[in-house]
Amino acid sequence: MSYTKKGYQGALALVGLLLVAINLRPALTSVSPVLKNIAAGLSLSPAAQGVLTTLPVVCLGLAAPLAPRLSRRLGPERTIFIILILLAVTLLARPVTGMPGLFVFTALAGACIGIMNVLLPGIVKRDFPTRVSLMTGLYTVALNLGASLAAGATEPLRQAFGDQWQPSLAFWLVPAVIAALVWIPQLRIKHTARMRPRGGHSLYRSGLAWQVTLFMGLQSSLAYTVFGWLPTILQDRGVAPVTAGLALSVSILCQVITAIVAPLIGSRMKDQRAVLIAVMMLTLCGLAGCLYAPTDSLWLWIVILGLGQGGTFSMALTLLALRAPDADTAAELSGMAQGFGYVLAAFGPLLVGLLHDWSGGWDVVGILLGLIGLGAMIVALGAGRDRLVRPHD
Repeated sequence: MSYTKKGYQGALALVGLLLVAINLRPALTSVSPVLKNIAAGLSLSPAAQGVLTTLPVVCLGLAAPLAPRLSRRLGPERTIFIILILLAVTLLARPVTGMPGLFVFTALAGACIGIMNVLLPGIVKRDFPTRVSLMTGLYTVALNLGASLAAGATEPLRQAFGDQWQPSLAFWLVPAVIAALVWIPQLRIKHTARMRPRGGHSLYRSGLAWQVTLFMGLQSSLAYTVFGWLPTILQDRGVAPVTAGLALSVSILCQVITAIVAPLIGSRMKDQRAVLIAVMMLTLCGLAGCLYAPTDSLWLWIVILGLGQGGTFSMALTLLALRAPDADTAAELSGMAQGFGYVLAAFGPLLVGLLHDWSGGWDVVGILLGLIGLGAMIVALGAGRDRLVRPHD
């Protein structure tokens, strides 16, 4: 049974959902533009930098199974409110507690985001059952907007704060506080049917569920590699720090286009395999250009990369709804795909750091990213089929 919000109540839910989505990436994308400054200030090796960029992604996955339990106990609305407050506190503490605090609170920020990641698709399926693709596109746009703002503004903020990276990182608690305040009305709304995820165990025997999970994980591995390493890669290729941060910001901003268009096209097709392959090919072309093409053509490849990754991520989210027959199954599949998927995704940024440390350059990193993209296209051929998730499919 689903509950659809209407009128003023629906508008509040939409605004609140979009503001929550804005907070799902700044904790991650705000680090890479100032990673060299953090490394210089705290004497972090390339391997330690790889751990720092990987840690929140691991925690995205490890925290995902907590989301259904918290939702059953507190309800999804109250859970999101509490997690937003915790995220704000975490972002305040992260840059001012030294090296141990940097790693601990980065991990905690990832866990907060992981819990909200799982809950949002189920809320969309429950409250907007006839507009799943549109709503998924809209909150993906909001997510990309938050990621883009953090990527593009963190380095200028560092310069504005007297070349100090600590306040430029702490600044990103502001959107979390705003979202929590706007979310308060959701705590007073009583639903005729509360979403109650069942934990996902029945889906572990579903081949289709695992294909969706693997696609989520592999495309996320490329996304978090870009979030964590693209500015550093570009700086090592001779691009100025502010320009490198801006390049990441523009790439994420370009994701807005395909974040809306790809789900709208995909949901109208018999299956989604062609769309999934197309957006992954764009992603790989963009990555290759950023790594190997002359830097005077950088902005072309940045745009292509953004168009590809906007489509891969929004389609991964759309699959969670399209492959699920109801809101409860969508929440189960979301928990499984984002739990296992983000743990898998964490190996991307980590391996990039290790390969760079070992090779001293970035050429070999392109081979790794190509293999990840190829794997994503292979599982997309299964995940994109016109079928619904069942325990034994």
